[in-house]
Formats: sequence, C-alpha cells, structure tokens
Amino acid sequence: MDAAITGSELTRVMLEEGHQEVWCAVDDSCDQDAMAYLDNNDFTARIVSFSDGVFYCTAGMAWSCAVPIKIVAITQAEAGF
Repeated sequence: MDAAITGSELTRVMLEEGHQEVWCAVDDSCDQDAMAYLDNNDFTARIVSFSDGVFYCTAGMAWSCAVPIKIVAITQAEAGF
C-alpha cells in the first residue's frame, strides 16, 4: 500500500502536475511549524513554483516548507450573526 503524499511534498507534486497557484501555510523550519502558525493566518502564501529545493510564492519570496491548505468563506452563522 502506498503512503499518502502530504505536506510540502504534496505541494511539490501538485506543481509538477500543473497546478499554477497553491494556497499554502509556509515556514522555513518544517511542515509542522507552518501549520502551527496557520491559526492567525500569519504565514500563508500562493505558491507558484519549486526550484533548487525551495518554494516560491507570488511575491517572489522563497520558503523551505509549503503545506497546501484549503481556504473557504465563512457563513453568517460562523460569523456570529
């Protein structure tokens, strides 16, 4: 049985398969740290390429780790109205 592809490896494969922009939690340490900072949306980026062992976002910054995330709109009920 094949192990599931996750984290930064999944982002790399998505880019190889033709995805042009991948929303990711990013960090220069590890995938776990990238996800730990996601609560405040402090470190998210649209990743557009992987080259020389790093990911690049639309702003041109390089990141060591980029974990794909799903961003969805909240509902009125979730907003507390």
